[in-house]
Amino acid sequence: MITSRLLPFIALLSAIGIFFGYIRTEWVGEIATTKVAILHDDNAIAAADEYKKKQNELASERNKIDPTKLEGLSIFLPDSVDNVGIILDLNAIAARSGLSISDIGVTTNAGGSTEAVSPGDIPVPETSPVSFVDMSISAIGTYSALENFLMEVEKSQRLLDVRDISVAGSDTGVYNYKMAVRLYWLH
Repeated sequence: MITSRLLPFIALLSAIGIFFGYIRTEWVGEIATTKVAILHDDNAIAAADEYKKKQNELASERNKIDPTKLEGLSIFLPDSVDNVGIILDLNAIAARSGLSISDIGVTTNAGGSTEAVSPGDIPVPETSPVSFVDMSISAIGTYSALENFLMEVEKSQRLLDVRDISVAGSDTGVYNYKMAVRLYWLH
């Protein structure tokens, strides 16, 4: 009779011991870690779904834009720097204006100093979606040729700024010009 009353009590204590000794440690340890990982993955999936939805909305909006306007925008602010193309464009503008370009150099501002770099070494800042490169242009021509050149640069489809111009005087009416030009592109 004692064993019949003692047996359920021992079984209850054994069940509680198994729960706290094995099942609870599994539930709190490995299973809890797995639940956190699942929650993290669910959040990542939700963020990816939101990103895809936003991407589809933007693609839909972009498809509504006239392709000729998009092409003009890509010329105005291209997604890469094309040094050869811009040099050819500037040279063509100068030739139409009567200005003769004698030298074009690509420079970068590194710590306040300006140094010449090769086109493949142009630094790309990571803080802004718009990058720029500074170019130096040396040219020879009359003042009216310079005026025409600057008006053509202003009307060009490419976004660039003439930041500085220095003029070396002459008695003949033909001057030496040095210009600092900033060229922009998306990165």
